[in-house]
Amino acid sequence: MAKTIAEKILSKHAGKDLSAGDFAICKVDFAFGQDGTSSIIIDRIKELGVKDFKTRFCMVIDHSAPSPSEGVSRVHKKMRDFSKTFKTRIFDIGCGVCHQVIPESGNVLPGYLVLGADSHTCTYGAIGAFSTGVGSTDLAIALATGRNWFKVPATIKIIIKGKLPKGVFAKDVILHIIGRLKSDGATYKAVEFSGPVIDNMGMDGRFTIANMLVELGAKTGFMPVDKKTFAWLKSRVGRNKHIEQITADKGAVYESVHEFDISRLKPTVSMPHSVDNTAEAANLKKVKIHEAFLGTCTNGRIDDFKAAAKVLYKHKIHPEVKMIIAPSSREVYLEALKLGLIDIFIKAGAVVVSPGCGPCVGTHNGIPADGEVVISTANRNFKGRMGNPAAFIYLASPATVAASALKGYISDPRSYF
Repeated sequence: MAKTIAEKILSKHAGKDLSAGDFAICKVDFAFGQDGTSSIIIDRIKELGVKDFKTRFCMVIDHSAPSPSEGVSRVHKKMRDFSKTFKTRIFDIGCGVCHQVIPESGNVLPGYLVLGADSHTCTYGAIGAFSTGVGSTDLAIALATGRNWFKVPATIKIIIKGKLPKGVFAKDVILHIIGRLKSDGATYKAVEFSGPVIDNMGMDGRFTIANMLVELGAKTGFMPVDKKTFAWLKSRVGRNKHIEQITADKGAVYESVHEFDISRLKPTVSMPHSVDNTAEAANLKKVKIHEAFLGTCTNGRIDDFKAAAKVLYKHKIHPEVKMIIAPSSREVYLEALKLGLIDIFIKAGAVVVSPGCGPCVGTHNGIPADGEVVISTANRNFKGRMGNPAAFIYLASPATVAASALKGYISDPRSYF
């Protein structure tokens, strides 16, 4: 029977033929935890008496890096000690966000089955992996046994047609789609993307869209594995490493198919306190902002920094706005330095912090005050997301965030392009 990508990957890892709705025990290729979830993983591993892991595993210190408190420092030490005992890899402070450093390091390839103790693990669908977030206890079970149970998700196909207008980016596309399909539009579904817009999109943009699929309710999602994917991976895993070409079969059955023509799409913003509460940036110019944040596992990559730098170049951030910028990894940080992007940011008046998640999850490096309005490139704007439930978070592309930082209110960035 013709299969979707999700059905193919789970069938291979279960060792038997599976279709949407089936349950199966599947072999896990790779798993990871971060400093917000690894403490529980460690506790469960000790309770289970596990002496060695049955699947590859790493930990990333990114949510509170460097540590902002004694309690967090104890967690970090616990992770480092555990890593030494089990001889597992740990990405320590300054390495960056898990969803950037793990694919950068070549740990994930097309066709892999990946579990992460973080909800945005779906990001790796940008390189053709079945990747999904699970709880810390489920992840510990995968480490102990090398397997976990799955229900094969039905698949939604999304075709994106047209051509991206100037000043409109991948973030605008996915915000528009979530606004149309809503936050429960793909609950426990897989999503396959295709169409000329995706074909022409760079890897950074594909990571952005895949990252936000969980905000659509999706279990996992997939971008095409094409020449761009191969080139991106070959630079990280080596020319001799076999990379699987994973595609859906002709005639695969989809639960639904959605087509979007984005030729006339305008810069889009998610308003508090839901990602699917969207509006055009041009219609929000009365919204005064106090903080602008550029970074995260959604938009902390080089293409994102280039877009923001084009807006900020030879301009000054509004005196009543604080702008915080966090590269998604050390590799991104170094490349941004080499390209002169960090120089542009600092001269504009922004503050560049170490690679990590702090501002996004509200652990440190930019917690807003009561009543303050933040425009952010992050993936969530739930009440309290950035550390203060009395603040208001708007989500937008790097270009829209940069333009808003200059103006002091939410602004359409197209005039800069």
